[in-house]
Amino acid sequence: MKVKFVLTMEDVEIDDHKIDQVILDWETDIDQEEILELSHKWITSKNFLTTRMEGLTRVGESSLMIEPLEEDQNVGW
Repeated sequence: MKVKFVLTMEDVEIDDHKIDQVILDWETDIDQEEILELSHKWITSKNFLTTRMEGLTRVGESSLMIEPLEEDQNVGW
């Protein structure tokens, strides 16, 4: 299914540069299992972003929005 991700990060430090806010959005094809796995890792990992983004050393607050863009008849949301 096609989904849109919106990642918002506030009070960010990247390569020793302080940034008030960063917003990234992208669209991709992903299945429900992958969405559930990503959501679980996002919720349970304290350093989810800093371990995945090169140069990112600090994030104050962050949020991740996952929005379906097309209906998948097999998804039971």
